[in-house]
Amino acid sequence: MRVLITGGAGFIGSNLAHALQEKYKSAEIYVLDNFSSGHFKNLIDFRGEVITCDITDPECLRYLRDNFRFDVVFHQAAITDTTVEDQFLMMRTNADAFRELLNLAKRWDAKVVYASSAGVYGKTAPPMREDKGLVPANVYGFSKLAMDRIALNFMKKHPGMRIVGLRYFNVYGPREEFKGKTASMVYQLAVKMIKGEKPRLFKWGEQKRDFVYVKDVLKANLLALEKDVSGIFNVGTGRARSFNEIVKILNKELGTSYEPEYFDCPYDFYQEHTEADLTRAREQLGYEPEFSLEEGIRDYLPYILSLHRS
Repeated sequence: MRVLITGGAGFIGSNLAHALQEKYKSAEIYVLDNFSSGHFKNLIDFRGEVITCDITDPECLRYLRDNFRFDVVFHQAAITDTTVEDQFLMMRTNADAFRELLNLAKRWDAKVVYASSAGVYGKTAPPMREDKGLVPANVYGFSKLAMDRIALNFMKKHPGMRIVGLRYFNVYGPREEFKGKTASMVYQLAVKMIKGEKPRLFKWGEQKRDFVYVKDVLKANLLALEKDVSGIFNVGTGRARSFNEIVKILNKELGTSYEPEYFDCPYDFYQEHTEADLTRAREQLGYEPEFSLEEGIRDYLPYILSLHRS
């Protein structure tokens, strides 16, 4: 099996590269990244090859077309900073590049598993189902919805091709530290508290998110590879938790007693409550999350402490 992971030096992509090389020992795995937000340190233990290019560059696509053939493409490359407002850049990078990649995958007869986002739902009331409430509140969410529509149209035109879109909710876990300000709130709050600083939250910390641990996201990706299925699926835990709860869990695990410092939210597109309906993922992928927020944080904290404990 020959595997391509775009955005493979990033958070989820690098975790996926490591998971695949451990599960499929004989697979040939290639990571493609332009290293704009990914980091080489995420790939220190990766044994496959790295292709350094940008999927928005036609030369990159021609190089892939002329020199490679893959059985499966995991497409993680994207602008993941939800605060970017450059609509042209967001749409070119996330949506248009995906269309070109699907055309390449068709030539290769490759299965495609790609990263969509809960951002497609905007401020829709939860629980969020794949077939309704698609009202993104910013261009990032719109670009992911555009990707989903491109994928659905491609599935109709090429019914023999397998394409799986995974709508990630709020993912956290190891190898996200290079994302900077776009790293998860679990990571950012833990770092502050480890450093002896008060956690800071938008008023009043009761906004809720479906926080999903990266190991469950990897599980969903591997199921998408192994199942003979096409479609778009939510990937979360199916349970929303508040930011105040994160602070409470971190206090318990770290043996601290910090009270949050609250400040005004500057974003008008901010989602107050996300929660995945997992019915379709359970029935068609066989996906069942294994980590609660408490269990995920407990598993993750030793990694964060190894980075930041003095």
